[in-house]
Amino acid sequence: MPEQHDPTTGDRSRPARRRLARRCRDTTETRWFALTVFAVILLNAALLGLETYPGLVEDWHRWLRTAEHGCLAVFTVEILLRVGAHADRPRDFVRDPWNLFDLAVVLCAFLPVVRENTTVLRLLRLARVLRTARFLPQLRIVLTAVARSLPGTLSFLLVGALLLYVYAMVGWVFFGRHDPEHYGSIGRAVLTLFLLMTLDGIGDAVHAGLEVSRWSLAYYASYVLIASFVLVNVLIGVVITSLDEARQMERQEQDAAQEPSREPDDRRLLLTRIGAARQALDDLERGLLHGAAADGSPDGTAAPVRSRS
Repeated sequence: MPEQHDPTTGDRSRPARRRLARRCRDTTETRWFALTVFAVILLNAALLGLETYPGLVEDWHRWLRTAEHGCLAVFTVEILLRVGAHADRPRDFVRDPWNLFDLAVVLCAFLPVVRENTTVLRLLRLARVLRTARFLPQLRIVLTAVARSLPGTLSFLLVGALLLYVYAMVGWVFFGRHDPEHYGSIGRAVLTLFLLMTLDGIGDAVHAGLEVSRWSLAYYASYVLIASFVLVNVLIGVVITSLDEARQMERQEQDAAQEPSREPDDRRLLLTRIGAARQALDDLERGLLHGAAADGSPDGTAAPVRSRS
């Protein structure tokens, strides 16, 4: 006979998952838990920096490896607690990109290919430093703003590349023969103009250009105006706009997180108002009954009005 599925099994497991999620959430939302994980992240970063000194690695190799395994154990317990905190709502865990990032960083450390590759393992340990953004709201807002500004930054890079190419070709035409070291080819011209974008050495370039032609002053002036002022200000505007959007998203997430805690208070207030309305209706009904009784009707109904002949 085919095995029958008991529909009550899922209902019975829900209270257990809720209890598990509540216990794990009570742990992960405490201040000492966040400070402990933050301290371990800083310790991991310090260990990674100490490994750049060959003398320390030779003398303290065993202790460094033990400390690294201890950090990995703490990170593993942390991610297990965070997964357990979402036992009653697993979809919320997947929707948070920081949870996915932490899970990927911890799981990759257990992969055989990663553990055997020293370079990849060090890069993975370096990625753990980025996890400090989870515990620093301002840093998290900045990283979110950088991620949201990438589309605008790509557009800025395309415009900047086009500007560099046009001015590099013009510079090669005018200064290629007289200054082959800086404008002898399109590659050298692009590199020269890219360095001039920071206004470093612009004075020497202008003086060298004036020896060739007076029109070089207009060439460098227009380039500095467009590249160093207009484009840079456009990039700053894109980043500031993304920063405002990231702050707004952070406020919305905080409001959404506080909304479930406000729901019991709203429900309690609604029940209080309903009780007050019912009490007012009862008082009104008693008043009507007393008024009818005062008119002389024994059963509480209004006495009929007799017409006089």
